Amino acid sequence: MPGTNRIAFGLIDPKGSFLDGKTAVYLAPTPRDRSRGPFPAPADSLLVRPPYRSRGAAEEDAEIAAIYSTQVRLPRAGRYAALMLTQTAQGALGAPTQITVAKRTPVPARGEPAPRVATDTLASAGGSIKAIDTRDPPDDMHDLDLRDVVGRRPVALLFATPALCESRVCGPVTDIAQQLKADYRDRVAFIHQEVYRDNDPRKGLRPPLEAFGLRSEPWLFTIDRDGRVAARLEGSFELGEFRRALDAALR
Repeated sequence: MPGTNRIAFGLIDPKGSFLDGKTAVYLAPTPRDRSRGPFPAPADSLLVRPPYRSRGAAEEDAEIAAIYSTQVRLPRAGRYAALMLTQTAQGALGAPTQITVAKRTPVPARGEPAPRVATDTLASAGGSIKAIDTRDPPDDMHDLDLRDVVGRRPVALLFATPALCESRVCGPVTDIAQQLKADYRDRVAFIHQEVYRDNDPRKGLRPPLEAFGLRSEPWLFTIDRDGRVAARLEGSFELGEFRRALDAALR
């Protein structure tokens, strides 16, 4: 939507390796117009401590070992031309793309009430953890139903499908959630919700994603004790951003 938006992205060089360098974003109405920028976009690591790493974890030499992100103001709906420019030892490398800003979105924004929808739990799955978690090994964020805790205590709700993720970052962000749960477990209810019905992309999205108006993954929502969205993050995000979203729900 128009306003200040987070832009997050990964950069991979022609050899398929993570591209590490000082990076900034430039924006313009079209590629031929004068651009705005630079908007500095530092890279933040997706690595977690060894006890919290899954089979899909980010590794030091992985293609997506860190994520670049920045905050930019997009004043109107429509398309914008974007250029991600990175300084490397071989010179500047640019990656062009387009950003589409919608006039409105069904996804609940910060300050709005979170949908009171039932999420999958180990109990609702009849004890079959593989039915509701594609992580290897499964995480332990399936004990609580959002419908039972929203409006009663702060919540971290992560929509992610580690084994089926189109963006390839669901595994790393789920690992981050697992690590942060160890620090916040007494203050925040952590819930991991898988994305596809029966873990089959051909069957469409599970009901909680539809209730939140989602069409992509992963997404993180932190919800305060009054049941309102305190923060939301789309796509990849690192430990520091996740922690700030948790702290927003605890204020």
